[in-house]
Formats: sequence, structure tokens, C-alpha cells
Amino acid sequence: MDGVVKTYFQGGLHNTSHPSYQAWSYAKLLQDFNKSVYEDDIQLKPCAYLHNFTGENVLDHDFYKEYVHKAPVFKQRDHRKLRSFIKKHVKYGDHSDILYRIDNGEIRPSKMLADSLESMLEGNEEFVMIDEQKVAFEYVMNAVESAEKDQKKVILVEGGPGTGKSVIAVNLLVKLIGKGHVTSYVTKNSAPRQVYTSYLTGSMKRSSVENLFRSSGQFIDAEPNDFDALVVDEAHRLNEKSGLYSNQGENQIKEIINASNVSVFFIDEDQRIHINDIGRKEEIRKWADEFDAEVIETELSSQFRCNGSDGYLAWIDHTLQIRDTANTDLSDIDYDFQVYSSPNKLFEEIKKKNEINDKSRVVAGYCWPWESKKDSRAMDIVIPEHGFSKQWNLKDHGQKWLVQEGSMEQVGCIHTCQGLELDYVGVIIGPDFKVREGKVVTDLDERYTYDSSIRGLKKMRKKDPDKAAAVADRIIKNTYRTLMTRGMKGCYIYCTDKETEEYFRNRVR
Repeated sequence: MDGVVKTYFQGGLHNTSHPSYQAWSYAKLLQDFNKSVYEDDIQLKPCAYLHNFTGENVLDHDFYKEYVHKAPVFKQRDHRKLRSFIKKHVKYGDHSDILYRIDNGEIRPSKMLADSLESMLEGNEEFVMIDEQKVAFEYVMNAVESAEKDQKKVILVEGGPGTGKSVIAVNLLVKLIGKGHVTSYVTKNSAPRQVYTSYLTGSMKRSSVENLFRSSGQFIDAEPNDFDALVVDEAHRLNEKSGLYSNQGENQIKEIINASNVSVFFIDEDQRIHINDIGRKEEIRKWADEFDAEVIETELSSQFRCNGSDGYLAWIDHTLQIRDTANTDLSDIDYDFQVYSSPNKLFEEIKKKNEINDKSRVVAGYCWPWESKKDSRAMDIVIPEHGFSKQWNLKDHGQKWLVQEGSMEQVGCIHTCQGLELDYVGVIIGPDFKVREGKVVTDLDERYTYDSSIRGLKKMRKKDPDKAAAVADRIIKNTYRTLMTRGMKGCYIYCTDKETEEYFRNRVR
């Protein structure tokens, strides 16, 4: 992967940024956001010194030459080369307080960064806003522009799948940067961050774009109002604690509101698919009150990008038995929904759709172990009676799976497609979702044991079985609701259970 190496840290082998890329990206961050650096034309010369590293032929391999050229990498035995590098670029003492000026420089996005972002957004069909999206965008822009420093604002934008929440969020990021506001796009799930970064990376280098996208756990130590605005996409996925072991910080909602003068939360409560998801409107309002923030709410209730509009979403809710609606079948709804008796046929049809514009994929409920993570030759989703076997999403590309070459040959899971849109989606409904005599029955034990979404539920079941059953039911139903609403033009499904297949056929009719 570009600018990425595999190395041993945090107790195992992990993909991480190449040291040269790290050093160069830090310099780019200063060039893009530190007013003293870009206005006073302060020259930054990054490098990396690995004082304990003695290896050869990896870090300075030709594959990484672009970044090594921008930020030379020095290893343990290269201390003389490092000395020469420093002497070449630092010839005199700091008589003009350069370090002081950088350290105290005002944090503002540079005009070059703003102009580059604007030019990349123009003509990029991924981010064109339509109808209500444009109205909601202007509504939020007006609220941010009119905000005063001593009065926090919390803006709640509610909308279901396909309403273009992410499209609005990315447009807000670019426009606010263009107006000189210190802004970041925030999500808990890294899949949208990585995919939108790849969409926006054009004439600009990846580092400049990546610096605008942040994880929801990055605000633990932030000072009040470090940011003019934080645009929080997929706010329903926010957690209480942060960090690899969920043991850092107090509450992500609190930390985001504290760090920003204006916090914009895009939310769909029916897409909470993890035991630790706390993103509810009630929770956000509670923390807004703690900061005495003005709360502004708006809703994206129409002009869904799904061809079936909100009629299809209402049908999904009714069919998955999330809530009763009047939409008991798909008649008069312009949406391509099909049920297949064979996973092979499902895969073939989605591949045909994908040949049009590379915007169709197959996904599945997380009911199969990820064997290929340890053995690249192993198959994961195996359905013997149909001779069907596929691997989960590409291991090395993880959250960026959706836009990787060859991803059509794999099956995506909830963690790599939530928050992203396709034209057509194929969904394999696993044994965790069954229908018996017309009633949906969810089964926690059929979920993959190591799925982080349900970690802790079996322990909860021993103490409070009713609560655990209710939480599991919500997670499993919301997971399939999310998967089945990724396709803006159509959704094709295959059910591992025959009675469930017939149930869906009858519901379509």
C-alpha cells in the first residue's frame, strides 16, 4: 500500500505509515494550517531517524522513493549522514525566533489548501448535492457563520440511509475550510474517512487531505474551542470511551462539543449496530445542555437518493420488524429488489451491475469466521450446498475495501460499508436472522464470536437475559437494515434459511 509498511508494535505485526511519510505529513500539516509557516514562507525540511533500526532494503526500497526523497530516512548507522543533512539545512543560529513563531502561530487553513479542496470538489459527482441536501447544507453553513465565540452551537441533522448525510458533511468540510474556519470531518468508523480521502485526493497529496479527517476518539485532550467547527458523520456510531481497549476519555460526545465552537452531528439512530454505540439525539442534547450550547435541529426527510425514496425504507423497517409501517409490499415503489435462491446467482447478477461503473458490491451478515485473515488461501463465507465460497473484504485494505481493485471478488461486512453508498448491493442474510411462522427471530449465537459489535453481550446475557436479547435483536436487525440500504438503485438478497427466503418473497408481493 502507498506510504505504508508492516512492522512489529503494539504486540504484533501491523500496517503503519512509513517513517518518511509520517515526517513529511507532519510538515504538510504545518504548511497547510500554521499561519506563520505559510505567510512568512518558513521552509520545513522533514526527515526520519530510526536510531534503533539496523535493517536494510525495506524503508529505502524504490516503492517508497517518493516519500524518502521528501523526507530522507536515517537508520542506526546513518548518524553521520543525519549530521550532514542537518548541517546542510541549518547553517546559522535562530536569530529570527523561527521556532517561537511556529509554536505560537495562529492555526488557520491556508488559501492554497482551501483552493485545492474547492477545485477537487467541483465536478466530482460523488459530492454533488441535490434538493434538500443543498437546503440542509445552507442551513448549517448559516448557523456556523453566525456563531459567536462565547456561545457554543450543537446542530443535529437527522436523516435515513441515502439522504446524502455524508455528501453534505464533506461539502461542509470543504466550504468551511475555504472560509478560513478550522474544521475537521469526524467519524468513529474509519471506512468513510478512508474512502472519502481517496475520492478527494487528486492534485493534492494524500497527507493534506488526511489531515482533515479525524477519528472520534482524537479529542480526549483537546482544549475548549480548539476547532471552529467539527462535522461529525455517522454520529450514531459514537462511543463513550476511546482508545484501542476502550479505556480512555470520558465520553466522545462531550469531548467533541468541548473541542469545537460549533458541533454538527449527522445521525440515524436506526443504524446503531454495535453494543457500544451511544449516538442518540437524547444523549447529544444532554451534553449540549452541560455546555449551555444552543441546540439546532433539522431533518432530511425527503428526496432520498434511493430510487424507492422513503417508501423502500419504510418497507425495510416493516419487513425486518423494526417498526410497523403502512408499506407492506413493494408495489408502486421504483426500486429494484430481488430475492435469489442461489448465492452464486446473486454474485453473478451483482458482477453484471458492477461492470457498468464499479459501484456494486456483495456484503453479508457477520456470521462466518474470518479464516483468510490468518491464511490468505482460506475461504470464509462457505455455503457447501451451493458450492459457494468467498473471502471477507481484503485484509490489507480493511476499511478502504470498497474502492480497492479486486474488491468485487470479496464479500464486505458491516464495518467496511456503513456510511457509504453503492448503486446496487447484494446481501447474504446469514443464520443470525430467521423468520419462523411470520415472526423475525434473531440469534446471537449465530453471529461470529469475535465480532466486536457483540463483544460483552454473552456476558450480559448471564446477568440480564431479557436486556441482552433486546440489545442483540436491535443490533442484528439494524445491521441488515444498514446493509440492505447501501444500494441506491437496487438490493438483491440471498437467505441461508429457506423459510426466511419465502418470507421475503411474500413481502415483495
